[in-house]
Parts: sequence; C-alpha cells; structure tokens
Amino acid sequence: MNLLKEKKGIEAALDSYRQKLDVIPDDLFDVTPPAGGWSYAEVYSHIMQATLLSHIAIDRCTFGAPKPIKDKANWLGKMVLLFGRFPPGIRIKAPQKVSDKMPPQKISKEDARNLIIKCRKRLEDTLPQVKNDTVKNRSKHPRMGMLNAPQWFRFIRIHLQHHLLQLKRIDADFNKR
Repeated sequence: MNLLKEKKGIEAALDSYRQKLDVIPDDLFDVTPPAGGWSYAEVYSHIMQATLLSHIAIDRCTFGAPKPIKDKANWLGKMVLLFGRFPPGIRIKAPQKVSDKMPPQKISKEDARNLIIKCRKRLEDTLPQVKNDTVKNRSKHPRMGMLNAPQWFRFIRIHLQHHLLQLKRIDADFNKR
C-alpha cells in the first residue's frame, strides 16, 4: 500500500467536501431530501466524525500495548481494502451500535468547515505514525473486522470517497423538484 498515494486521496476528498460546502444552498444544507435519507448536514456530520474516530483507531494500533493480534480483516474488509472501494450498488448501513454511539446530526456549514480542518490536522499527525508502525496491533472496525494502522488509513480514503457519491445522490434528489 502506498501511504502517500492514500494521503493524497484523502486530501483530495477533503478538498471536494470543502468545495462542495460553497455550492450547497444554505437553505438546503440541513433539509432532508424529498426521497428521504440524510441531509447534506448529516452526511458531513457522519463522515467527519467517522474520519476522526478512524484516526483514534490508528492511535490504538500504533500506541497500543505491544501484543500483536492475530485476527485480521473479515471477508468484506479484505474485499473493500483490495478494491479500494465499497461494493458498487450496495448501500452498507452502519451497525445500530455505531449509529447509537455516533448519530448523524444536522450541523451548520461552519461546523462542517471546522470538522474538515480538524480532519486535515489529524491526517498530518497520523501519517508519520502509520509510516513508522512496526507493531502489529489491530483495532476492530464494526463491519470489516480487525484492521491495522495502514488499513485504517486506507479505509479513511475509501469511506470519504464513498460518501461523496452520497452527496451526488442528494444533489440529484433536490434537482428533481
């Protein structure tokens, strides 16, 4: 896995989220789309919270107790990491346990901007940890099994790009009106 390529992918996705904030109409940002589902605000809340939590998982892997864990990514995790994306056409819902712990909220555009800045800062802090990670610790992903630090880093990019597609679906839903 090329960590610098993954970092550039994460940065590009965060750039897209930031640029998108400038074109989403203020009056639609926290409105539930006509077909239902999450508002733009809820997508931003979810994706930025998940990104920050993924960085915490990386911390657990790189600073955790130095006892390697033999469990690895499950079948879904291996496929997502191998192909670098979620399966096309399949919407994977967060487990109820995760939704309860981290419910999407209708945040403001300013909150979204601040969360993007936080995610960028964590990216800069985390990359050296991932590069220098020699311990084989893993941290559990709710759907993908036990991931190590580089796998969590790749997951961040995959997840950010996945939800950019969700923003396009919301755009299309509002444009049908």
